[in-house]
Amino acid sequence: RYDPDDYVTRVGRWSRPGVDLPTGPRSPIGGRNVTTLVFETGRAARLDNYGDDAGDASVWVAAGLCSSVGVPISVEGRLWGVVVALSMSARPLPPDADRRLAGFTELVATAIANAEGQAELTASRARIVATADETRRRIERDLHDGAQQRLVNVGLGLRLAHGQLGESPSETGVLIEDAMRELTRATAELRELARGIHPAVLSDGGLQPAIAGLVSGSHLKVIVEEVTAERFAPSVESAAYFVVAEALTNVARYAEATEAAVMVRCEGEYVLVEVRDDGRGGADPAGGSGLRGLADRLAALDGRLSVESPTGTGTTVRAKIPCAS
Repeated sequence: RYDPDDYVTRVGRWSRPGVDLPTGPRSPIGGRNVTTLVFETGRAARLDNYGDDAGDASVWVAAGLCSSVGVPISVEGRLWGVVVALSMSARPLPPDADRRLAGFTELVATAIANAEGQAELTASRARIVATADETRRRIERDLHDGAQQRLVNVGLGLRLAHGQLGESPSETGVLIEDAMRELTRATAELRELARGIHPAVLSDGGLQPAIAGLVSGSHLKVIVEEVTAERFAPSVESAAYFVVAEALTNVARYAEATEAAVMVRCEGEYVLVEVRDDGRGGADPAGGSGLRGLADRLAALDGRLSVESPTGTGTTVRAKIPCAS
């Protein structure tokens, strides 16, 4: 397996009985050997002779290695590793060895892709559960500390007003006015909380008015380049809305940007969402739970989220959501 730090890790080996090939857990890529050739070219390679510059293969050369063939392991378009066949015979490996090895390597790549996909699915499910639990706790805190407390105050105020009835009309009026103000604030907080869970305007009017509401409430200059008026399944509209909401929130909090741009349009069988900003860039989607949660939400709809954020040139968040989800 090729590692990000230009090292290679041997994750498996096989040889006929009586042949012991020396191996180590990790070694640097380099030298004249098929592991390095495959890494540099991304293509199959073979060597029928080795010299003093064999690099990592020098231990095998010392053990009697004469020729070798390497075939790249590609997983979802990226070079994952290499399968190497080694021969201790003075006769070179057959001319079609790389073709025959490639057939086996395809099976290896499929197995790796399946294992990685299963691991990511398990991790995604765990994150979804954790996010749902945290969301419930946040809603409970917001209700307890905000609207619920205000409603308790309204109840106390009304009891006091009731006790003042007939004795002090002016004080009763003041208490009732205070209770009405608290009730108005509690209603506003509940409305804001409900909008964070799922905005009513999204269900009633679709993406256009919902995103317009997001933009109007932002302290940042946001240019709405395009938002489709077409209606989609509730799950698709909700996913697109929260991509825009999370992206704009991140821009306002972290990007140090002067403006952002939003685009939501339908292309063929997909809804495409894009949010760009002119901030400092350098965003790491793996570093926060917001974008990771969005990626999980989109994955559940067979959608994808990507983030481009080169340092100093702003950030672009893109989502691609199947319309039929």
